[in-house]
Amino acid sequence: MTKEMIISLIVLFVITAFTNVLSTLKTIFMSKKIMKPVYLLVFVDAIIFATIVSKVTSGDGIQFIISYALGRSVGVFIGDKLEDRLALGVLEIDLFLNNKHKMIQLSDRLREVGYTVNNYSGRGNNGNKRYKIEVVLARKEFDTFKHILNEYGIKNPTLKIKDLYKVDGKITITSA
Repeated sequence: MTKEMIISLIVLFVITAFTNVLSTLKTIFMSKKIMKPVYLLVFVDAIIFATIVSKVTSGDGIQFIISYALGRSVGVFIGDKLEDRLALGVLEIDLFLNNKHKMIQLSDRLREVGYTVNNYSGRGNNGNKRYKIEVVLARKEFDTFKHILNEYGIKNPTLKIKDLYKVDGKITITSA
């Protein structure tokens, strides 16, 4: 294997990983209905893809195919990590508790921090009284929410977490 071929394989790997990160971002933006950056991402991805395909199909040996496949795999991994860091979107979290006093304290604390909070009472398993706290927050603030739960000694609670497409009206989704 020549030095030029090794460089070509490395370049192919890096570019393929980069385009897969772009594709992951495109998917994230589309799922969140953030369309403006999608057009540019698709354009850049298409140009790079057309260039890469010609390189992979004209290359001698399986090493170009393996480099391409490895680049795609690494690109998915990097895209996933990037998506976790961006944490785009809004969540609606339903927290279920058995203790009314703890529910009131936690709800008040969440309101102090700046979140919109709703409380409900209902019946759970075997008709036992249960309390639900409903909180809407930015996805990037989920760790802050978990930290507040820990402040009140709430470990491994029952949570129902929903991705929201849009929030309108007098709902505060950030503690900032």
